[in-house]
Amino acid sequence: MTFRNGLASLLRPEDSVLVLIDHQPYQLTNLNSHDPQAVVNNSTALAKVAKAFGVPTILTSVIAERGGLIFPHITDVFPGQEVIDRTFINTWEDKKVVDAVKATGRKQLIIAGLWTEICVAMPVIQALGEGWDVTVITDASGGTSVEAHEVAIQRMIAAGANMMTWLALASEWQRDWARTEHAAELTDVLKQHAAGSGIAFLWEQQLLNTPVPGSAG
Repeated sequence: MTFRNGLASLLRPEDSVLVLIDHQPYQLTNLNSHDPQAVVNNSTALAKVAKAFGVPTILTSVIAERGGLIFPHITDVFPGQEVIDRTFINTWEDKKVVDAVKATGRKQLIIAGLWTEICVAMPVIQALGEGWDVTVITDASGGTSVEAHEVAIQRMIAAGANMMTWLALASEWQRDWARTEHAAELTDVLKQHAAGSGIAFLWEQQLLNTPVPGSAG
């Protein structure tokens, strides 16, 4: 087994490319590993973070005419961008998607999608076999059951994949708060999608901007 460790193994926005797979109504109706609302929130946050850091993002659906269009929460982040609609269940067998990824010149492939055990696991395992450095964002993905999601994660880890959540990815891309280029955009995403952390930040801003009372009364 090749261990993923050391500074060079951490993800960098300039080397990353994101593929969002099948965040569609049909898949959401049988999502049982997570709260569907949480997955919509997390996949939207992931899309916004990628945009904030300038990470190329490929959107793909499977037979959208029957399964429904990608959630507007995601497509609204990338207005006018083509969604690659496939017939292949395995995204990595679709030449148009793979060519779009290769055209970015990026080597750190990041994937999230519905369902984990099928539409995420298949391309991840194939891409790993072709030498890609693959990370799965587990909380922007989901399966038909808790077991299906967890077994898929175990299977992908055994194949060599890296597992992260969207907030961990955002932090790794930011890396240093002295890097201010994207900090304001990242903070906006945290306020909108990071629940307690985002609300706590707003509270902190409220307290910092509130004058100290002149008297105890």
